[in-house]
Amino acid sequence: MKNVLAAICLLASVIIPQQRETRIMFWNLENFFDWHNDSTSVSDAEFSSRGARHWTRRRFQAKSNAIAKGILWAGAPEIIGLAEVENSFVLRRLIQMTALQKLDYEIVHYDSPDSRGIDVALLYRRNLLTLLDSKACHIYEDTTILATRDILLATFMDEEGEPLAVLVNHHPSKYGGAEESDARRRMAVSALNHLVDSLKRADVPRIVAIGDFNDTPDNAIYGILPMENLSMPLFQSGQGTIRYEGEWELIDLCFVTGIPASALEILYIPFLMVPDKAHGGQKPLRTYSGPRYLGGVSDHCPILLTIP
Repeated sequence: MKNVLAAICLLASVIIPQQRETRIMFWNLENFFDWHNDSTSVSDAEFSSRGARHWTRRRFQAKSNAIAKGILWAGAPEIIGLAEVENSFVLRRLIQMTALQKLDYEIVHYDSPDSRGIDVALLYRRNLLTLLDSKACHIYEDTTILATRDILLATFMDEEGEPLAVLVNHHPSKYGGAEESDARRRMAVSALNHLVDSLKRADVPRIVAIGDFNDTPDNAIYGILPMENLSMPLFQSGQGTIRYEGEWELIDLCFVTGIPASALEILYIPFLMVPDKAHGGQKPLRTYSGPRYLGGVSDHCPILLTIP
């Protein structure tokens, strides 16, 4: 009887948060592809049942279940930004064919021009937030759209009637040479800066920019953003979201404006961490290590912003 009551209380706390706060989670899901080869990107054949990764429906469902379990462990946040998702199909399967089906998540997603076929996306709790508007914002080099992930902008109204804009980012990586990749990330930050300025001119009082910025928060390029860099205290304390050669690096970042007293944390989900046998300590459990299937979710830990 006690176990039944405890389960009911836990489910109630997930479905009906005890406090009127908004929690925004971000998680890079590292190649969250379906198992079909639709020939829509350079990675599509690799992540298919007959491809090099032997990415089957069963493995996809196992990853989806682990993602859902991680989201529930985090308390089913009101907003979840995601990176490295292939399409709307994988998102629908995530919210309809896992434990998340008991909740009320809705999807915001647009296809991006990324050559690998990965996008950013967003889930939100539709009984707690009203989606006012959303759009995909391209990143440009002069007048040419970069073949990278768009910035996803979604504007909500919370239960108190206050607008909130969320910008989900996945900036260009450091592959392809330092000079070229640095320039591409500067373009992404410049695009983000213009979006924030536009939102401020439109009198949107609260703005959150969150995502995988593929760089640490101490980079001077973020100085142009008229926002508070919430990632710096975590960075200065040695925390990180990915682990490289035994060292934590913080590249999943969060910037805010108009949101006082907010708190940012990194979620080290216990059942998605494994011993780092080469260097000691723990590291995220990935789906693959090279060609070897491990059964995890990502090389990134998620981050969680709590807005009182």
